[in-house]
Amino acid sequence: MRFEFATATRILFGAGTRREIAPAARSMGRRALLVLGCPRELAAPVTAEVGCCELLVAGEPTLDLVREGTELARREGCDVVIGMGGGSAIDAGKAIAALLTNPGELLDYLEVIGQGRSLTVPPAPFIAAPTTAGTGSEVTRNAVLASPEHRVKASLRSPLMLARLAVVDPELTLDLPPAVTASTGLDALTQLIEPYVSARANAMTDMFCREGMRRAASALARAYENGRDLEARTDMALASLLGGLALANAGLGAAHGFAAPVGGMFEAPHGAVCAALLPHVMDVNVRALRARDPEGEALRRYQTVACTLTGRPDAAPEDGVAWVSDICRRLHVPPLGSYGLRAEDAPAVVDSAAKASSTKGNPIALTPEELREVLRRAI
Repeated sequence: MRFEFATATRILFGAGTRREIAPAARSMGRRALLVLGCPRELAAPVTAEVGCCELLVAGEPTLDLVREGTELARREGCDVVIGMGGGSAIDAGKAIAALLTNPGELLDYLEVIGQGRSLTVPPAPFIAAPTTAGTGSEVTRNAVLASPEHRVKASLRSPLMLARLAVVDPELTLDLPPAVTASTGLDALTQLIEPYVSARANAMTDMFCREGMRRAASALARAYENGRDLEARTDMALASLLGGLALANAGLGAAHGFAAPVGGMFEAPHGAVCAALLPHVMDVNVRALRARDPEGEALRRYQTVACTLTGRPDAAPEDGVAWVSDICRRLHVPPLGSYGLRAEDAPAVVDSAAKASSTKGNPIALTPEELREVLRRAI
């Protein structure tokens, strides 16, 4: 058994931990760039105590936004970056921190549409404080950035990009609206299931995935129905954190393989895309494993997923698929067609998904027809 595990230098978890952001930022630098993707009042304890300038992130981060933020940070003399918000703000902050210290231009380092060069200089100190429970971006080593010009999303990726400090305070998620709770929560669930059944799964990430799935199964609907339920919000914040730790070290699967091209081609939130895809990817994977690898480890792992989600020790893999399908209906997950995706877009999306790095972690290689079926059902 051999595996590698890497994560943020330090993780603070629990209600009220957001009060630790300002002292930590002051210890890391003189002036901070606050990359903000949440209501300003959530950041008030930071702005009141830390000399900083703000960059607002209204949607998913683009190349131009990162360039703008890097220029702002240099102009204002910022030597520490704080990303506070959902995955978009945190990814933007990670990318800006990296560009502040490394020579050249963003495209020098981007995968797919850039040169894909490796970062050589450690980024500026970066603090991540998520205000949603979904992406786990606070403990991952990449930033996903949209290029509207190319109609794709591409990653800036390096082990050097892991946060100096991740502050996960469930109280920051109490006022999330139900739709955002649903999409981000189902993203968290996807990022627990896919690493668990991934071809790169290992004993350490397995522990995180099982515990995260157990908590999400109990808490997701409760957080959706009552956003002020701190116990449910805490369980979802932990599930999201554990999913981030798992995916950063064990990879993902076909749902995320589809999510990147769909998100690049259409204005669709990442979590909502994953939510629309997850039950169909699970169903097609289970059927493919039954047909082509019925005695393999992956099918047994899907059975563990089913037992964990349903709470039934006798659950079959198909019961896990049914549970996920039911929670998606209960949380009113919209189909991909609601974001403009049509049947005629399928060939391009399927082609991109088949080549995606996440798809390579899928527990079984899906045929082109199986990939088309996933997308057709998600539309």
